[in-house]
Amino acid sequence: MILATHGIIGSSIVQFSAAALESQFNDRVVAAGGSLTSTERSALVTLINDLNNYGIWTKMKAVYPMVGASAAACAQNLKSSSFTGTFTSGWTFASTGAKPNGTSAFMNTSLNLSTQTTLYNVAYSNYIRTLSSKGIDMGVTDSTSPLYINEGWFSSNYNGFLQGGFYDNDNGPLAIKVSTTNSRGFFVSSITSQTNTFVTQGNTLKGQVTTLNLTTPANTTIVLGGVRNANGGGVIEFSNKETCFASISDGLSTTEAANFYTAVQAFQTTLSRNV
Repeated sequence: MILATHGIIGSSIVQFSAAALESQFNDRVVAAGGSLTSTERSALVTLINDLNNYGIWTKMKAVYPMVGASAAACAQNLKSSSFTGTFTSGWTFASTGAKPNGTSAFMNTSLNLSTQTTLYNVAYSNYIRTLSSKGIDMGVTDSTSPLYINEGWFSSNYNGFLQGGFYDNDNGPLAIKVSTTNSRGFFVSSITSQTNTFVTQGNTLKGQVTTLNLTTPANTTIVLGGVRNANGGGVIEFSNKETCFASISDGLSTTEAANFYTAVQAFQTTLSRNV
């Protein structure tokens, strides 16, 4: 068991144990009716250690490693017992991840962008394995057609554009919108202050905005496989892209996003599902 000093409470030193955290995650998977392979469990221990060593683990709120090839396993949050996902029908589960049908499938994280994240301090990540330009991969919006407002959403390829950001994605020059033909890889969409939001693909900065028109985040829960509309529209813009990792966290710097990629790419490589 690998232990690292994590903090001090009174006179007691609190130890960080990736193995203990993985064991708790495995217990939740089993209790839900799922199972993990020994390779998946070992890879998770390494992932947790890597994220802790990079100083990223403490920023995580929900981490979905999409292991176990079942809804029961993929719904579990690696970070804690909070924010367990709920899958609708229409998903396909495999050792390579979870793939929505692109017409009706989504996973509700139960994490509310407005009430359970800090304003101007949020990041999404998503590891996409499918080449497709259909749909939004995760997020929320407060849509009053034709614009999406007050949102926090991400798509690795939405009708030919990599898009991601928070609070005013559709406001012309304030939006991150980059032409792309490649929807695959590990993406981070982050806001770190009132004047900075960015999207990375792998360890490359793909788009950044420093002049923002900031509004109140949509008051609803974040979903994977589409975007939830807080303005009475349910889930819209369904994605058909397979994901093998997703997370919601406090905002990450570009350096942290690059380190995050290094850790997650190593995790996917161990599981032979990297792209």
